[in-house]
Amino acid sequence: MKQLLIIFFIIVSVNTIAQNADSVWIRDNYTKKEVYIPMRDGVRLFTSIYIPKSNSESHPILMTRTPYSCQPYGEENFRDYWDSYEKEYFKEGYIMVTQDVRGRWMSEGKFENVRSFNANKKGKEIDEASDTYDAIDWLIKNIPNNNGKVGIFGISYPGFYSIMAAASNHPALKAVSPQAPVTNWFIGDDFHHNGAFFQMDAFDFYSALGFAFGVPHPKPVSVPATSLGYPIHDNYKFYLEAGSLKNLTKYMGDSIAFWKDLMAHPNYDAWWKARDARNATKNLHPAMLWVGGMFDAEDDWGAWNAYKAAEQNNLGKAFNKIVDGPWYHEQWANHDGTHHGNIRFGSNTSEYYQQHFEIPFFNYFLMGKGDISQIAEANIFITGANEWRSFSQWPPKNKEDETMYLQPGGKLTTSKPAAEKSFSEYISDPAKPVPYEDFVHFNRTRTYMTDDQRFASQRTDVLVFQTDTLTKDATVTGNVIADLLTSVSTTDADFVVKVIDVYPDYLSYNDVNIYAEENPIVPDPYPMGGYQMLVRAEVFRGRYRKSFEKPAPFIPGKIEEVKFELPSVAHQFKKGHRIMVQIQSSWFPLVDRNPQQFVDIYHCDIKDFIKSDIKIYHDALNASKIILPVLK
Repeated sequence: MKQLLIIFFIIVSVNTIAQNADSVWIRDNYTKKEVYIPMRDGVRLFTSIYIPKSNSESHPILMTRTPYSCQPYGEENFRDYWDSYEKEYFKEGYIMVTQDVRGRWMSEGKFENVRSFNANKKGKEIDEASDTYDAIDWLIKNIPNNNGKVGIFGISYPGFYSIMAAASNHPALKAVSPQAPVTNWFIGDDFHHNGAFFQMDAFDFYSALGFAFGVPHPKPVSVPATSLGYPIHDNYKFYLEAGSLKNLTKYMGDSIAFWKDLMAHPNYDAWWKARDARNATKNLHPAMLWVGGMFDAEDDWGAWNAYKAAEQNNLGKAFNKIVDGPWYHEQWANHDGTHHGNIRFGSNTSEYYQQHFEIPFFNYFLMGKGDISQIAEANIFITGANEWRSFSQWPPKNKEDETMYLQPGGKLTTSKPAAEKSFSEYISDPAKPVPYEDFVHFNRTRTYMTDDQRFASQRTDVLVFQTDTLTKDATVTGNVIADLLTSVSTTDADFVVKVIDVYPDYLSYNDVNIYAEENPIVPDPYPMGGYQMLVRAEVFRGRYRKSFEKPAPFIPGKIEEVKFELPSVAHQFKKGHRIMVQIQSSWFPLVDRNPQQFVDIYHCDIKDFIKSDIKIYHDALNASKIILPVLK
């Protein structure tokens, strides 16, 4: 054990020395400038620019536009790029630019969340695309020794601004990489999935109790808004005792404009549609590299669907590719991509992404350097198999949809059920919702996307169906379809469908603690024998089963179809494992509770929440099923 600790400290020391050397090198070879760049309407945007001191060659510009600040402020204060893979861009001689978007931090103007794209701007009308165009134009004309080529990248909200940047089509903009881009906040990103409200993320992000993003900035500021802190540090308890969303609104106060917008637009109306970033994916001129994380708890949906929209809207475009790895939000930009929670990948997938996809992409299009032939149309890491695969399209051409039918007795098979009338049922009780994790915690976890689901399978309000032990590997690549035949005793309900990889009961890679005898203080690793790995899950608000625009109540007791798509999957179920499906009607406090009555969920009272008897049918006439896209 002492030897291991010595090795650990040696590694840490070496890394620290390397970072210090990189820090000195960047400071010695770069100058930082802070400028206000004027937009066409006169508003000025604060911009931080790191410029190589060398004049021996011209340099490309790589830019990020962000609502999260280009701190640290002050030309003598350098951002710690030396602690990130982005130091490679400095070594290549890039001009690195970060800009506070309109109305955020040190920039002037009025901030607007997911500002709508305006394809027909006139005169001094602005949107995020025009702001990007104006910023690029100023940089090209005012930064010495630039080579006239600009790239833009960003993760999450900056990913949204990257899409808008691509839509600017400035002639100098050659390459754009939207990464986990905020794309549609009603259908699949961050704050709603299929109309179900992800209350924990939305409330924490916008409130003064949490992240305080929604606190207005009437004037430029260099310090963040103050967070007041939560009264209870147990999220299940806090949201349960808060009751309805109306009570969360009371916590929020009157100053958070976008929270009011969320509460005022419960359905997929014109207001939401105008804020869909896919509106900006037509007629794109730059090369595009879309990036997503398969286990990204925030913006998994956006990368896939914005990429698809760009494919459809730009037929014949020379370069529009996607990379999707086994990552949590932003993990591809971090040092360690070896695991997600308890699931290991056998290699550092983040480092592989940086060296094989992103850096070569920008070097090629902005510097005319290197080779991008290894970047396929779809570059996907297959978990389970733990390998990168290249595909000429996504979903792959050689995938075949395989229907798995729910059966009596909790079985899951490829045979259609033969029973004349058969169903499984559970009582969904809003007073005792199914937790999304099985332990007490405060902040929403990022590992729930792969965490063990054995805790849920033991509940009476969760249905479980599983295959026999697999006799050969099954690789699933593409969107899973849940097609449920159901009846409810009330007028509304949510449906959560989970696709799970059940590990064999024998010992697996985390089972043995090799240090236990020498150091009993070290906790045992998580027991992986029998592990129920969450591969993919999604929620669907039942009132939207016919239309997101026009919700409809259920008729109590009437059998109806609830059919929806789960985000893309890239996973191999190994021989000796099982495929499991779990079905439930709450996922708390990740998702707000459905009152299970057809009422205005955003303004109803706690008295409106009632129990519902949920039946899922599996008979010859009403055969509920899961459709898996299996790679052949």
